[in-house]
Amino acid sequence: MAEYIDMTDEEYDALDEELTRTVPKLGPNGTGFLSRREMRLLGFSNLTVTYLLTKAAVDHRSLAQIVDELVCKDMAATI
Repeated sequence: MAEYIDMTDEEYDALDEELTRTVPKLGPNGTGFLSRREMRLLGFSNLTVTYLLTKAAVDHRSLAQIVDELVCKDMAATI
């Protein structure tokens, strides 16, 4: 079961504001906007973080590309 970090409404609002103002810099090696630390703060499990970073590094693609592919596959499977 995934481990989630409980945040107050104020903390969620501050995170939402920061993410709205920030232009994401995605990197295939876990650097930039969605590093291991940031993904954990957003509530991703250790297994998910490791999988995404490893897949991005092996495929030489960004985290955004990996996540987009997973979402598209999931959407296609539900149609």
